[in-house]
Amino acid sequence: MAEYQTNSAIRLTSCIVLACVVSAGCQRRSENRRIEPVYDPKTGKLQLLKYDSNGNGVIDTWSYMDGARAVRIDIDGDEDGKIERWEYYGRTQKLEKVGFSRAKDGKEDAWSYPGAGGAIERIELSTRGDGKVSRVEHFKADRLVAAEEDSDRDSKIDKWEIYDGERLASVAFDTQHRGTADRRLIYGSNGSARLEVDLAGDGHFTAAPEAARGRTR
Repeated sequence: MAEYQTNSAIRLTSCIVLACVVSAGCQRRSENRRIEPVYDPKTGKLQLLKYDSNGNGVIDTWSYMDGARAVRIDIDGDEDGKIERWEYYGRTQKLEKVGFSRAKDGKEDAWSYPGAGGAIERIELSTRGDGKVSRVEHFKADRLVAAEEDSDRDSKIDKWEIYDGERLASVAFDTQHRGTADRRLIYGSNGSARLEVDLAGDGHFTAAPEAARGRTR
């Protein structure tokens, strides 16, 4: 989960950029090209701040502004010409979500959502890189606790995972496309596994008949 964590250095960059908008330092930094403000030619309203975060002469951060308010910040941390991180801010300047490009192709394929305390609560992933969320992971105290996934590309969840600490405790499947799990694998802390089925579709699982064991995905 480390790659999805809010990077304090990047957040500090954001704060510097915002501070420059409302201080005389913006003019001074603009002169040495570390910050380049872009204004609406009709209204004079600040639209964009281009920022060279490490002072090497290469713009690597673009802060899209609504006047003094940041709306989105795009970051090319490795300066390869492709954005790999997108920060989205609400009207109160609170970070609402962070997008990532896991494929390093300049396209968002994962999004993390912080909770009230700043820790990540949820990560959404486009496992096929098409921009559509196909897997959602849930976190508590920085630990993965559950996940659900559309594994057969029909836009419906058909796989559910439950975690116990670092261990996968169970994974359930909807093999009948009815919207609920009908097969479930339970993993013991000793490495054991057992298959359960819900034949009636009422949420009650029982030990699987021998014939069903070979049909689990």
